[in-house]
Amino acid sequence: MSENGPIGVLDSGVGGLSVLREIRRDLPTEDLLYAADSRHAPYGERTAAFIEARSVAIVEFFASVQAKAVVVACNTATSVAIDALRSRFSIPIVAIEPALKPAAAATRSGTVAVLATSRTLESDKFAQLLSRYGTGINVLIQPCPGLVEQVEKGDLFSRDTRLLVERYVLPLLEKGADILVLGCTHYPFLDPLIRAVTGPSVSIIDPAEAVARELRRRLQQRGLLSSRDRPGTERFWTSGAPETVKRVVDRLWVTRVDVQPLPSEARR
Repeated sequence: MSENGPIGVLDSGVGGLSVLREIRRDLPTEDLLYAADSRHAPYGERTAAFIEARSVAIVEFFASVQAKAVVVACNTATSVAIDALRSRFSIPIVAIEPALKPAAAATRSGTVAVLATSRTLESDKFAQLLSRYGTGINVLIQPCPGLVEQVEKGDLFSRDTRLLVERYVLPLLEKGADILVLGCTHYPFLDPLIRAVTGPSVSIIDPAEAVARELRRRLQQRGLLSSRDRPGTERFWTSGAPETVKRVVDRLWVTRVDVQPLPSEARR
């Protein structure tokens, strides 16, 4: 691994761009690679074996282009595949998980809610997280089918998307939740809509900043922080249709980008 090698970031689709955004802010000179497994999104309803296989295939692609670290910017992939990835690959692998710990510390009402995919909420990893940080507070878990698909389409502000947000969020507010934990990397792109529904009295926690800080810490620990004095670059790949994915990435990344197809062995 070279200190000037790139950093790979993977997600089931475009949601991990919310994490890529924070990594870019925190590590402005690093070269970043992003792989969206859009052909197989969303992961929330996929089997654990399928998600693990897809995660391994994409990390193998990153390893083939000499990535010095990988970020799993997908809560669902973290929940079922992170142990397998870390046992298989020697490069640093940073994962994301619902930010229940800071939510538990910050709640005033004693009730927090976690918005995530069904697969994340049903996983052993989430059960362990709940056991560690959910004691003494009321944790409401809310699967949100349909929200990932809306973000994958770039449909962030439509009436249909707002109705979905209201369906999932309003009952949580009625039960006293004063903090919403975004347990899917797609959901930060719906932050303005969620805040419009919750109002200013409810806090929303996105763990992307913490992931970027942890990545910096891990790179520094291994002497792998970039020594360049130029701005870093970003490159994008997808297992889906590149032109379709490009239209959404252009919108979410707020600049025009080039999206390439993943190599065939990482696209299946």
